Amino acid sequence: MLAQGTGFTGRIGLQRLSAVIALQGGLAIRICIVGAGAIGGFIGARLAAAGQVTVSALARGHTLEALRNHGWRVQLADRLVTAPAHAASSAAELGVHDLVVIAVKGPALTDIARQIGPLLGHDTIVMPAMNGVPWWFCRGIAPFGDEPLQSLDPRGEIARAIPYERVVGCVVYASTSTPEPGLVMHHQGHGLVIGEPAGGSSARVQSIVDVMTAAGFEARCSADIRYEIWFKLWGNMTTNPISAITGATGDRVLADPFVREFSTRAMTEAAAIGERIGCHVTQSPADRHAITAKLGAFKTSMLQDAEAGRPLELDALVTAVHEIGERLGVPTPNIRSLLGLTRLYGRVHGLYPEG
Repeated sequence: MLAQGTGFTGRIGLQRLSAVIALQGGLAIRICIVGAGAIGGFIGARLAAAGQVTVSALARGHTLEALRNHGWRVQLADRLVTAPAHAASSAAELGVHDLVVIAVKGPALTDIARQIGPLLGHDTIVMPAMNGVPWWFCRGIAPFGDEPLQSLDPRGEIARAIPYERVVGCVVYASTSTPEPGLVMHHQGHGLVIGEPAGGSSARVQSIVDVMTAAGFEARCSADIRYEIWFKLWGNMTTNPISAITGATGDRVLADPFVREFSTRAMTEAAAIGERIGCHVTQSPADRHAITAKLGAFKTSMLQDAEAGRPLELDALVTAVHEIGERLGVPTPNIRSLLGLTRLYGRVHGLYPEG
């Protein structure tokens, strides 16, 4: 089983996973990818192709069919990476794993949480590799305590299904897409930042980083994963929804001076919220805009979802930020406007629930 960190009892104590791989021949380590789309398919394919661990996938529909017929596939700049895939639509069919990587879109998470019980053994670690604020983000922060964020887990179902002690945080820095089910196109980036939700270091985080590094990822440990999550969110919270409602690529969003100014104001509000929760952003909005501009005419993930008629991943990126600001008493008029406009667009186009 994967090495465990402080506060989470594991049968192999504080051994490094690299040592376990050497002793057990590697394939004894079992990793399940839940949601084999653009990011999940990217992670699953690289892990499976590396051949050091056993990888399975919980998938459905055309993605499940493609995995069964063609295996894992990710198109890199210079080659097509392939590997056999073991995929099923039922968690019970796949059984208990050491690490479960959840890479679904935010709107699907509550339903997924209800399904993955059979994947979770006594020591199983769950690592969400998803956009935005995760359901566990505010645990222990005054005035939130253990109360779930209403925008993400209003009835606490996710938290009950995936206990906080199981969770390891992850931020993905990779641009990928799925031109067809089961085929991932990699555009840029191989970054994974992994850390304990409560902060600090642990053997289990280092173990996961070791496995991901061996599979070709630029993985690193973070002693403050909440900051890493907030920093990435601060950078893409505005461009994603603005691109979705306008149909504009990232370069055009930043090229319009009025839109750029609006984004700057919303980012300033998010930075103020970050100050209150221990996530101090030192970069300026202008600095971030300059970095984003270097990406050129890219389509954000939310724009890709809007064009494909998929539900908008709005709550983890914007609604949760607005809720946190409200709970802390931080004014967020620009974030509020961004949320209202995108939510209305989503409802009109059937991409966001009514009420």
